[in-house]
Amino acid sequence: MKKQIVFLFVLLAATVWSTHAASHGDTDGNGVVDIGDINVIINVMLGQAQNDNADVDGNGTIDISDVNRVINVMLGRVPGPGTTTTYIVNGVSFKMVAVQRGTFTMGATAEQGSDAFDDEYPTHQVTLSSYNIGQTEVTQALWLAVMGSNPSRFTGDLRPVEQVSWDDCQTFITKLNQMTGKHFRLPTEAEWEYAARGGNQSQGYKYAGSNTVGDVAWYYDNSSALGSSNPDYGTHPVATKAPNELGLYDMSGNVYEWCQDWYDSYSSDAQTNPTGPASGFGRVYRGGGWINYAGGCRVSYRGNGTPSFAGSSLGLRLAL
Repeated sequence: MKKQIVFLFVLLAATVWSTHAASHGDTDGNGVVDIGDINVIINVMLGQAQNDNADVDGNGTIDISDVNRVINVMLGRVPGPGTTTTYIVNGVSFKMVAVQRGTFTMGATAEQGSDAFDDEYPTHQVTLSSYNIGQTEVTQALWLAVMGSNPSRFTGDLRPVEQVSWDDCQTFITKLNQMTGKHFRLPTEAEWEYAARGGNQSQGYKYAGSNTVGDVAWYYDNSSALGSSNPDYGTHPVATKAPNELGLYDMSGNVYEWCQDWYDSYSSDAQTNPTGPASGFGRVYRGGGWINYAGGCRVSYRGNGTPSFAGSSLGLRLAL
């Protein structure tokens, strides 16, 4: 086995491939997935070093499959966290960001503080498979390209679409999938929160990407409170605040985002790829919007509405 490992390392040493995406596989933490990360894995396998990041494929062991995973990331065959894929529909482009599988604590963790509500408890462990999520909220330009009309109150191609119900979103997604041949959907509530927290790159922030809400969110203080005569009143173009750890924008503030799940109380049980209850009264929405105080923009804050409900602070983000 050692000879095979050394041979593989020598073979790859002559290769200059690398990826500058913030990818799962950056075992040495230098921001690049390259030959140095393979060297780290080999040293761990040989017992010459310890590095928790060397379990690149997340199967609980550090072996040749982790080397294979790094090679595939380097070759662009496997996306890592933050890696984006661009899609174009009727001339309108949008990006999806890869979120690598992982386990996190869902609910009102310590950084949520006294702002947390009862329905954010109990905290519980959730394990998710890898998925992709929209880099931004669905824009009015994309909605118009798919649906042929724009229901929004605050109009602008790069503003998030709003005044769309959960039912409207299902119609939009069905048409989008027919146009693209893909399987876009709304994120589950757990997928939404994991992504908002930064996935495997999470720094434990209160809001999506910061502990200072104004850095990452359009919310009450910098939007609604200004009054309707102010040009900053209402929604804002997407991606005009700082992103979170995965490069996702506006997961706090701007507009709430519908999730796939029916709303229900949390269980303390550990879960894998939860999808919520089979039925209910309200569908979940997350993230807060331009009319919300800071507390409503936290990563664990939960809201819900009937599937037919629509409002000027309610939109969506795609998952795949």
